[in-house]
Amino acid sequence: MAGIQTPARTTEPPTASGSGFHSSRIGHLLNSRGAPSYHGASYFGYQSAASLISMESPELPIGMSCMPNSSARPNPHFHRDDKSPYSHIWELVGYLPRRKELVDYRVERFFTELNPVYDAVHRETFQTSYDAFWNRKWGDDDLTAVDLRWLAVLFMMLAFAELLDCSPEASPEAQRSCEETSVQFFWGSRKAIVLAPTLSGESPDLVRAGILVSRYLMFWGRKTESWLTSSFAIRMAQAQGMHVDGESWGLPPKVLETRRRLWCTLYSMDRSISLATGRPYTINSKHCMEMKIRNVWIDDSSPEDAAAAVEKPVEDPTQSIYYRFTQQLATILGDIHDDFFGLVPMTASYQTYEKVMALDQVLLDWAAGLPPYFRLEDPDTSLDSERPFLRWQRMYLHSSYHFARITLHRTYVLLESITDRFQYSRTACISSACADLRQKLSLRNSSMTDRLLAGAAMHNLFNSALVLGIIAVKEPHSPRTNAILEDLAAYCEKMRADTWANEFVMAEVKVIELCIYTS
Repeated sequence: MAGIQTPARTTEPPTASGSGFHSSRIGHLLNSRGAPSYHGASYFGYQSAASLISMESPELPIGMSCMPNSSARPNPHFHRDDKSPYSHIWELVGYLPRRKELVDYRVERFFTELNPVYDAVHRETFQTSYDAFWNRKWGDDDLTAVDLRWLAVLFMMLAFAELLDCSPEASPEAQRSCEETSVQFFWGSRKAIVLAPTLSGESPDLVRAGILVSRYLMFWGRKTESWLTSSFAIRMAQAQGMHVDGESWGLPPKVLETRRRLWCTLYSMDRSISLATGRPYTINSKHCMEMKIRNVWIDDSSPEDAAAAVEKPVEDPTQSIYYRFTQQLATILGDIHDDFFGLVPMTASYQTYEKVMALDQVLLDWAAGLPPYFRLEDPDTSLDSERPFLRWQRMYLHSSYHFARITLHRTYVLLESITDRFQYSRTACISSACADLRQKLSLRNSSMTDRLLAGAAMHNLFNSALVLGIIAVKEPHSPRTNAILEDLAAYCEKMRADTWANEFVMAEVKVIELCIYTS
């Protein structure tokens, strides 16, 4: 991918605000601008620290007058050309398009086309920061005018929206230009995420930005990098107490439900990415609580209506119900990771295989408990037109289930047994891999919106194709081998015809083609 040019910055610093800090502000403890670790929304509960932050410090005792006068200190309003860490803020702001109308358009596209499924950004709180950013006093270099935590979210929204603007049938030159611009916003977000904790403290916006960065990397097939970025987002969430269900703290319902959904997203992402990459997961289940997901959607409600909201039955799904089932499945993924992919290698012993069969039954029980609109076989799609998010949530759950079952059984695909006691594992792998491959091959990706939404589950596709390829190599004369090879050839053909396939995808395709030629 071509290099990214950093937008040029002006060499003449704008006139700084002459207001400075008045003498009445001397000794005043500055607020940390919304960092939940320091205020009443802290996971420590409502404490007196919140009131202390706004109190004037006591008068200095006599004899301390030798301290430097504040008037002799440098102006706290740093200029854009200062060679200091703060100069990076203005470099980041320079990444934004100069026309606000263009930013408005892209932000609206993200909210309309992606956010109903991604559920990554809360529109009301985002809009408050968005308006404050664009309405700030131009030419004023006050550092508090730019919140890097929120800016990281904006950059990721622009990175996705830039891809939305590019047609799937675009020329290679237009596609390359679109990718470069999108990646520039992506790197702007990464830089803001690195700087923000030092300058501003923790914030839910940093968690949201980390989730979006991880989704972006998964879309491009960069799973190992997404393992790193999701781990950072988890640490930011833990620093704000999101690993604890806030019901006992008396949090407002809207805040409570938002925190629950953010944590469930991180929990599921942590388990699936870690298992896919073969790396340790970040979240220890013993150090966090199970979120009490309610089937309500109150993001757009007033605080009064949100407090009075009654949970709906499972038959009447909202966007939140998905998190209940993905949290359950993520717990099973963690059990698979702990029991079979730890430091102790798996064996073909009777006891070990009995554990595999027990976890397989847990997976089957989870699938049996899915409501009709999420079930694996012949799901009820009558609600899809009214609630489009169900289609994608169903796909994510199905893909995660097949990934879990294949990962659980794939070790036994190559093991031999004179009594053929591992045949169940081979059958389970073939069943889930074929179902997953069939689901992904049926996607037409007629728009960039569909492509981006499907990308949240496509990173597991190679796992399914590889297992089928191994089975075809191991059993070249099996009656089902020809059918498997035809599906794998169709998969490779589709990937090679995809102009958006990058080097990560093509490397996976070459592995599958090797299996086809070897069988």
